[in-house]
Amino acid sequence: MRLTHVALGIALFVTVAAAQQPPAAQPQQGRQGRAGQGAPAMTPAARSAEVAPDGRVTFRLNAPKAAAVMVNGDWPNGRGLAMTKDDSGVWSVTTAPLAPEIWTYTFSVDGVSMLDAGNYHVVRDGTRYLNSVLVPGPASALYQTGKMPHGTVAAAWYPSTALQTGRRMLVYTPPGYEGSSTRYPVLYLFHGGGGDEEAWNDMGSASVIMDNLIAQGKAKPMIVVMPNGNWTEPAVLDKGGPRPPAAPRGAGAPPAAGAAAGARGQAAPAGARAAGGQGAPAAAPGGGGQSYDRAEKEIVDDIIRFMEKNYRTLTGRENRALAGLSMGGGISINVGLKRLDVFATVGQFSSGMFGGVGGYAPFDVEALSPGFYKNAAATNKRIKLLYFSCGADDPRMPHQTKVAEEMRSRGITLTFKSFPGEHQWRVWRNSLADIATMLFR
Repeated sequence: MRLTHVALGIALFVTVAAAQQPPAAQPQQGRQGRAGQGAPAMTPAARSAEVAPDGRVTFRLNAPKAAAVMVNGDWPNGRGLAMTKDDSGVWSVTTAPLAPEIWTYTFSVDGVSMLDAGNYHVVRDGTRYLNSVLVPGPASALYQTGKMPHGTVAAAWYPSTALQTGRRMLVYTPPGYEGSSTRYPVLYLFHGGGGDEEAWNDMGSASVIMDNLIAQGKAKPMIVVMPNGNWTEPAVLDKGGPRPPAAPRGAGAPPAAGAAAGARGQAAPAGARAAGGQGAPAAAPGGGGQSYDRAEKEIVDDIIRFMEKNYRTLTGRENRALAGLSMGGGISINVGLKRLDVFATVGQFSSGMFGGVGGYAPFDVEALSPGFYKNAAATNKRIKLLYFSCGADDPRMPHQTKVAEEMRSRGITLTFKSFPGEHQWRVWRNSLADIATMLFR
């Protein structure tokens, strides 16, 4: 009976809404649309994001009435690239040769950001939608699908003790998982501020990278778990509903809709650097608001428990790795180094927890992991791999370098890598591809 009432209510709403609509506009004479119905013809999209053999990319937009059109891309000097209009009303511009990579961009048409209708490659970075273009070459070969065996990416919902409801995460299982009885080690991989559980696979090409590395024998077959690190929401917004408001500082909950500027990318100009970590910092209590106690409970008590009950995982700390970018790097360091009884590998990419952004408490590794420096030999024995990476032009780089140098001076074995770029996905894709080759060896 309740469903009948709902259906009647919907039908009544549609009927009333339809009655309130103004009469449909009459089709223009002489312009035939789809199936001869006389509808106005759509302006065709110009072929765009056309990649030349030398890496130059040509962008086009059919906008005869526009006064000014620009491309805003995330490659070096890619913002504010002015386009010119030809006699047919098509705007275009060709870049200088771009390095092999996945680049993202949007158009600005008379000051309004918009997507490229001529390019069907659209990605979502937090709440921003961008076009992407892959410039092929050796450096981007890992991001290209091919004829190698492919793994599976599934959306799994695990029971969250804190939220008392299901929370969503993406789980990559390697090629051949479904037809075998093999058990696999697990990488728990976290996104940055402004991201969600889909960020690593959508923006970071995680599954494609893993498929390529495994096929080439460069990485061991493994499961990769990509959770949602925004602990007050069950899932990405279109699956989990509106984001709750931010809790008062000190209440133990992370910023919700982006308490820090740009946390979800809303305030950032379209086409700017990927949001995945530029926003709300992941600080310890007294810092930016990320609750590491909550993260620890969610990861150890809920996520790992679910994975080891429902997937064929290898158990034991030697078969678990925890890594993340920016905010997720803060989660990985604060949870991973504290819980070396659970994880033998810990990695962070471009975290701001050491400095370079505001809102963090001073990093005190001894308070986090007692004996870390005092007994460096024992620390090195416990940690199979401690991995840091950062973009060469990221403002966090000097602070990352300082902490890395201190750790090494104290006798800690650390792998520290730098990749071209700033605080952006080109750095984090390279970081994942690099660390994956070292895991579970």
